Amino acid sequence: MQLAFPYSYFNNEYMKNKGETMKRTLECCVDSVESAIAAKAGGADRIELCSGLVIGGLSPSIALFQKVKEKVDIPIRPLLRTRFGDFCYTPYEHEILKEEVKIFRQLGAEGVVIGSLTPEGRLNLQQMKELIEEAGEMKVTLHRAFDMCKNPIETLEQAKRLGIDTILTSGQKNCAEEGIELLKQLVEKSENKIEILVGGGVDAKTIPMFYEKANTTSYHMSGKIALESQMKYRNFNVNMGVASIGEYEIWTTSKERIQEARNVLDSL
Repeated sequence: MQLAFPYSYFNNEYMKNKGETMKRTLECCVDSVESAIAAKAGGADRIELCSGLVIGGLSPSIALFQKVKEKVDIPIRPLLRTRFGDFCYTPYEHEILKEEVKIFRQLGAEGVVIGSLTPEGRLNLQQMKELIEEAGEMKVTLHRAFDMCKNPIETLEQAKRLGIDTILTSGQKNCAEEGIELLKQLVEKSENKIEILVGGGVDAKTIPMFYEKANTTSYHMSGKIALESQMKYRNFNVNMGVASIGEYEIWTTSKERIQEARNVLDSL
């Protein structure tokens, strides 16, 4: 898939100066082996692995990580989140997160995706330092807890000082397109010291806009589609989870959607 782009894409002085040194990265968020295989086949550079993607992602199981690592040969960063809800973690939850960092480091994860906040909406620096120390040589992504923080620029500077490699963000909006101005600021203030990874409404159609307007080069997407369940017998009187989500839809990553995004990104 090749798209035509306006001259401004290639006349952007920032990208002309930075393009050779800034890698264009496509990360795919998946919660199954099948989705991981599709992501790799579509051209993803990296996988963020979780469970429960439909509720924003929770920590994956050890067995899921091991099977994905067995089946795909691209970097895997497990998302570590003990529960649905906010990112203000109790001491018990923090201990669980530290143990998960340790486990996935021992299992050979390329990195981890973490984030802890204080009740006041700032990074919980003590908890973050402990998690990063446990991560050792692994890469560290600050996940969308960043989008829930009170002062994004302050948090960016703290992340740089902590040695965090990547910030996953929608620009503190539900959709990254609405957060474009903050994304642009973050790229400028990152000073190439930290990767600004755009997530939230990213696909083949929106990547060129982010690339031109915010100078971003790293993108995060799930590329998911809904498949019909294989169940023939269906009981519509019972809902096992979120009421707005049907029990007989299976969300999975589309190889074609990832490939479309890959082709667009490579064309820029």
